[in-house]
Amino acid sequence: MEFKIDGNPDYGELTCVLAPDEKLLTESGAMSRMSRSMDVKGRMMGGLFASLGRKIFGGESLFVGEYSSPEGGWISLSPSLPGTVAHHPMDRGSLILTAGCFLACSPGIRLQTRFGGFRYLFSGEGGFFLEASGSGDLFYNTYGAMVMKDVDGSITVDTGHVVAWDPNLSYTVTGMGGLKQTLFSGEGLVLKFSGHGRLYLQTRTIRESASWLSPFC
Repeated sequence: MEFKIDGNPDYGELTCVLAPDEKLLTESGAMSRMSRSMDVKGRMMGGLFASLGRKIFGGESLFVGEYSSPEGGWISLSPSLPGTVAHHPMDRGSLILTAGCFLACSPGIRLQTRFGGFRYLFSGEGGFFLEASGSGDLFYNTYGAMVMKDVDGSITVDTGHVVAWDPNLSYTVTGMGGLKQTLFSGEGLVLKFSGHGRLYLQTRTIRESASWLSPFC
């Protein structure tokens, strides 16, 4: 599969050129245009229960689109939010994604729902993560530009700015100090990561953008 990413970091979009009978799995509704020869099928990724977990707990669609063509073709995908589209090649590894970040993947990638902990249920970001594992090409999107941090020790991040991280990083969900600081600092809950690995962040959050827009609605 050949691919091209245009429009980063503000309005990224992904275009994939598929060989005959090659398949691409995409987040439902992400297609913006495609060649006439391309066919699409709805598919529950990982079966019924895994798909329900992605929908109810992970913030993703129940179905993914499976695109292919007997003669080959191309497809362009646009995320629902403005920001960066990122490519993550995988070779029997895994990556943890926050809800709403998955865009597309090759068939060798598997998505599973992971519980983020009871505290994460009250973070405003949903209570579950997605774990992508296997071999192939994974594409995900951010809201705003993407920032990569190589963690060697520990780091504290607002829950809304976290996009993805290496699974060898451990994390805890906690407040900004005591109860008073958590309630009145305006920060709410945060994720504290520790260990050695890469962390992927976004420069904007949907929660804060919605709060800024609300007086004008």
